[in-house]
Amino acid sequence: MIGRLWLRGLVAALVAVPFTAPVFAVDVGKDARHEAGRKIYNFRCYFCHGYSGDAKTLAATYLTPKPRDFTKDDEKSIGREQMIGAVRDGKAGTAMKGFKGIIPERDIDLVVDFVRAEFIRAKAANTRYHTPENGWPNHERHKVAFPFATGVIPLDRPWEQLSPVEQKGKRLFLTTCISCHDHARTEDPGPVWGGRPLSYPRNHFDPGDFSAPPPTKADAIASASPYALHDVVPQVSGLTSTEKRGEALFQGNCAFCHGATGTGRNWIGSFMEPHPRDLTDPKFMRDMTHGRLAHTIREGLPNTSMPAWKSVLKDEEIDAIVSYVSRVFHPVKP
Repeated sequence: MIGRLWLRGLVAALVAVPFTAPVFAVDVGKDARHEAGRKIYNFRCYFCHGYSGDAKTLAATYLTPKPRDFTKDDEKSIGREQMIGAVRDGKAGTAMKGFKGIIPERDIDLVVDFVRAEFIRAKAANTRYHTPENGWPNHERHKVAFPFATGVIPLDRPWEQLSPVEQKGKRLFLTTCISCHDHARTEDPGPVWGGRPLSYPRNHFDPGDFSAPPPTKADAIASASPYALHDVVPQVSGLTSTEKRGEALFQGNCAFCHGATGTGRNWIGSFMEPHPRDLTDPKFMRDMTHGRLAHTIREGLPNTSMPAWKSVLKDEEIDAIVSYVSRVFHPVKP
C-alpha cells in the first residue's frame, strides 16, 4: 500500500516540475550526445520504461495500458518522428505525459535518439541501479531477497511453503527492499486503491498534486497529520542567489526524502530505513563541513537510500545545495 500511494507523487515529480530538471543537452560529438541522452532517460523515463527500456518496473504493474517495451520494437515499427511527438505531446489515454515546456526540444531529440540506438537497435542493458557508483557496494550479499524483488517467488506465498533460505530472503525483502519494490509480484495483490484513508494525506492535501497550491503551515497543523508539516517550505528572507539556486535544487530533488524542512520527518522519509538524515539536528550537524556534505551528495552513502548525485548534479549545483542547507537548516563549517 505504501508504494501504491507514493507512486502518483513520484511520477508527477519526475514529469511535472520544470525547475528540478538538470540540463544535460550539449552540442558535442556523437558519443557524448548518446551519453547526454542516457542521462535524460535515466532521470526522466526509467521509472515507467525501465532502465533497460523493457518496461519491467513497479510503475508498469499499475498502469493500463502498459508503458512501451522498446526492446520489442524495430526501426520500422516506430519512427523517430513518431517518438519525438510522443515525448513532446504525450499520448492520450495513457500515462505518457508530454514534456513540452518541461525539457528543451534538443533534449527531446537526444533522449529519443538514445532510446532508438540503445534499446531498439542494440537491445542493450542500460545503467543498473544497484551499483557501487550508486552507493550499493557488494549488492550480491542480499541475493536471498532477489527472488522476491524479481517476482520469481510471489511475496504472498505462505511462510510454511518457503524453505529456510527463502524465509530469510522474504524477511530481508519485507524489512528493506519493499520500500521501493513494493509488493513485487503477488498471486493476489488485492485492490490497487483502497477506500479507507490512511494517516496521510488529509484535508485534501495530496503530495505530488502540483495543480493545487502547496500547504501552508496552518493547513499542515489543521490536517492532523504529523507528516504534512514537513512538506511546507521554510520561508527565509535575504537568500543569496547561490542559496536561492540551492533552495530550488533541494526542494526539487532532496526534499522527496529529507522533507521540505530538511528533517526527514515527511511521509516518505518516515518509511525509509535508515531514515534520511535530519539536517537540522545540532548533534549530527555540529561537526559537519561543506566538503563532507558535498562529498556525501556527490558520492552517496552505502547501505542507505542516499544515492550518488554526481551524474545528475554539477559541482556548483551541489555547492549551492550545501549553501542552502547551511543557511536554512544548520550552519556547516567551511
